[in-house]
Amino acid sequence: MPRLIVFNQVSLDGFISDANGDMSWAHRPDAEWKAFSEENARNQSRLLFGRITYEMMAGFWPTLQAIQSIPEVAKRMNRLPKVVFSRTLDKASWNNTRLVKRDLVQEVRSMKREPGPDLVLMGSASIVSQLAQEALVDEFQIAVNPIVLGRGKSMFAGVGGRLNLKATRTRTFANGNVLLCYEPSA
Repeated sequence: MPRLIVFNQVSLDGFISDANGDMSWAHRPDAEWKAFSEENARNQSRLLFGRITYEMMAGFWPTLQAIQSIPEVAKRMNRLPKVVFSRTLDKASWNNTRLVKRDLVQEVRSMKREPGPDLVLMGSASIVSQLAQEALVDEFQIAVNPIVLGRGKSMFAGVGGRLNLKATRTRTFANGNVLLCYEPSA
């Protein structure tokens, strides 16, 4: 059965975007981080997004800039199967994307019961909090960036109770990012 993995970059004070929704601070070029990103892109998975993250990703990865600057990652992002959860989008035109308008939790439960590759959710703070609250997330991969934003959007803002997690691995990068991986614990 596929696992649901959340991968997000956060500021040191825990925000996935600043108060205006900007995430440009999360792009800290560095050879080691680039190699890590390319390695992650090689993994077989299905990508999950909420509308806002989907529109941001669909507006970047198919562009000439993405294809020229990060070709290996762009190739995978454009080729991998994607699911966007939205009640307001009428269509999803990014290559290999399926639009889902029905119940998020029910759909993810169903996807986790089907055979296939892991599910990777990026960005999409409100979706992360809903799925975490329902105990559907199998692993959190959080890349902490060495920047303090002061205020912004937290991926856990909608969680109504405690989430007990156990650390499974860490990795420090030359650009100052620290990858923290957690799995739910009892």
